[in-house]
Amino acid sequence: MAQNLRQQISENIIDVLKTINDPQPVLVTREPFNVLELAITQFPAILVTPTTEDRETITMGQGGVGRRMGTITYTIRGYVRGNELDRRRSDLIEAIEEALDSDRYRDLISSGVIDSQITLIEIEERMPPLAEFSIEYQVRYNYLRGSL
Repeated sequence: MAQNLRQQISENIIDVLKTINDPQPVLVTREPFNVLELAITQFPAILVTPTTEDRETITMGQGGVGRRMGTITYTIRGYVRGNELDRRRSDLIEAIEEALDSDRYRDLISSGVIDSQITLIEIEERMPPLAEFSIEYQVRYNYLRGSL
């Protein structure tokens, strides 16, 4: 279940980010890419990658059965190109934040997701005409151990 849940969370994040309208990202993916090789028409671009996963036991059970809590941390990298880079970057950050906050259960509350939130936003140094930022996004969930 946790493996499947991990996949569902990642797919949900991608699907939600693809629905952003203003500014509408052209490329939203989990597959790494070289931003310097993107065409001008592929901006704004967003890359979503899971970076860490912490787990802890909530309850103990017999024979390896019990409840566990997990926290997956995703890094969401955003790239914009053109003029007025600070405004474009800020607009995309705000749009991502609003999209992710629209459902903090990631539409997976019945699967065990109990919360999600942005915990950090960092502006990355880039030479114009590119601007980059990274968002740390955490999703907490729990599952029954032994049901994997």
